[in-house]
Amino acid sequence: LSGCDSGFGQATARHLDIMGFRVFASVLDLQSPGAQELRRSCSPRLTLLQMDLTKTEDIQRVLQHIQAHTNSTGLWGLVNNAGFNDTIADAELSPLGKFRTCMEVNFFGSLELTKGLLPLLRSASGRIVTVSSPAGDMPFPCLAAYGASKAALSLLMDTFRSELQPWGIKVSLILPGYYKTGTTCDPAFWNLQKQQLLASLPQELLQAYGEDYVEEINQQFIQFMKVAVEDLSAVVNSITDGLLAANPAVRYYPGQGLGIMYFIHRYLPYFVRDLFLKGFFINPKLPRALRREHHNDVKK
Repeated sequence: LSGCDSGFGQATARHLDIMGFRVFASVLDLQSPGAQELRRSCSPRLTLLQMDLTKTEDIQRVLQHIQAHTNSTGLWGLVNNAGFNDTIADAELSPLGKFRTCMEVNFFGSLELTKGLLPLLRSASGRIVTVSSPAGDMPFPCLAAYGASKAALSLLMDTFRSELQPWGIKVSLILPGYYKTGTTCDPAFWNLQKQQLLASLPQELLQAYGEDYVEEINQQFIQFMKVAVEDLSAVVNSITDGLLAANPAVRYYPGQGLGIMYFIHRYLPYFVRDLFLKGFFINPKLPRALRREHHNDVKK
């Protein structure tokens, strides 16, 4: 189970431990408050492992540990939960490095971990459950780096699902609504990211969009965060069902408002979907270079 420092991973690790399972829970930092909380609240069956999904040596060390402890039994389930995003901005304003980091954690890290554990999963005819995002299915404004990595992850897992069927492995995707997890709901964290983004932008781009444009996006996102759901049980229950149900769903949609969102996405014209996503999530103001007062200034 990856990404157990906080959020869905931490809650799921605790839930599976209470149910009596042997859980291997990976965390970014063995001394983090989340890791210490798991040590305190879980049974000795739970094993905490340090893993940064951007580091092959970390992934290999975890793979060796799990192989050594499950060789005779195989591994029943893998939960790919670790995810990363630290950018809320238009794709043009998001540095390339941010796209790469999202792909490294959300896609390549999960791919490497899954491939490494497949021999053990095949021997047990086990399960793979992966936490993706509706942002991988729809173009949420200002989430291109994160959304593109989750789109790649969702397609990868759909491919695994069809390819691993002959081995008896069942693969499920979890596409949660907006929940309160980790730093995702900390305004101070996002204000710092905004400052770093503004400092890194080329002058020409800053002129074209305007500093107030980036400020407004950040403010709207911080407002949106206030509606994040604190009770993670719907997601934990979906992950658990994916691991234990005789016939798990291919996709789970825990969270409010996702039914209407996917209905609009599938059946209504693109412009309706785009309007809905702007109304629901972030509706950026007009970039500075396109505003009437800017044109008037230029004429003067």
